[in-house]
Amino acid sequence: MNRSANTNAVLLLLLCAFFWGASFPVGKHALGEVHALTLVIWRFAIAAACLFAFIKWKRIPIPELKAKQWLWVVGVSIVGVGGLNLGLFTGLAQTNASNGALIMALSPLTTSLIGSLLQRKLLTRGAVFSLVVCLSGVLLVLTNGELKRLLSFEFNHGDQIIFLGMLCWSLYTYLTQGISRWMPMIPYTFIGMLAGLGVISVVAAFSAEAHPVQESLAISQIVLADLLFIGVFGTVGGYLLWISGVKQLGAANASLFFNFVPIFAALTAVTFGQNVASLQLLGMAIVISGLLLPRLTHWRQQRFARMG
Repeated sequence: MNRSANTNAVLLLLLCAFFWGASFPVGKHALGEVHALTLVIWRFAIAAACLFAFIKWKRIPIPELKAKQWLWVVGVSIVGVGGLNLGLFTGLAQTNASNGALIMALSPLTTSLIGSLLQRKLLTRGAVFSLVVCLSGVLLVLTNGELKRLLSFEFNHGDQIIFLGMLCWSLYTYLTQGISRWMPMIPYTFIGMLAGLGVISVVAAFSAEAHPVQESLAISQIVLADLLFIGVFGTVGGYLLWISGVKQLGAANASLFFNFVPIFAALTAVTFGQNVASLQLLGMAIVISGLLLPRLTHWRQQRFARMG
């Protein structure tokens, strides 16, 4: 591999992790003025418009699919894209950005677990180690270090909702691996944004608390900037950077950069004046260690094998 190209890919993936991590405290800030459903509608509308422009610019064709394939694409998108955003931003209204980012950091591991369950395959020892260590780090933060809360299953309601959103996204990620064989990823994501926009708009129409039109007309410039950041950089920009990095480094290596998301979320939260407790930092360190150690051990074994 070209070293310069690899270096560029690393920088792009770090920028992607920053965009995704920053979206948590930025979204938390925006929720002080708009309802979670209004925020998600803005996110999907901005992302869909940007992707539509990108598709036209690159002249990417929308494939011709069978009715069952379209139904599958739209259904998976509603569950994954719609479920993630509904759970994430609804949950952020009731918890802090660092907790949200830490829960989402479990997504790559949860995707592997879902794949093992659906394919009826046993997890590797490294995956089991990662699962145990990462869950201990997340539970440490979610229970605030109090064992009695764990035993009585007393978790913050917002954390629970984000966890459900993360499960939706992990299922979506796993199912997308099959869809990607016959559906290009950028048109697929565009369809996902439209599907998410449709389902969240329906939910908002029946919500007594969300008033997207009125809230949008009264929105401040600062929160408008928040929404533009989440839609343009946190969604479209992050996704395109991720695709570019994966193409150069591969999915396994690229997934390591997901570990930087909670770190960038915590750093950005501080700039917004949002508190980041020492217990949350400890939890992040445990989760990142659990994700990295098995892979570092594997790389070391491969290196020794080549030297031998």
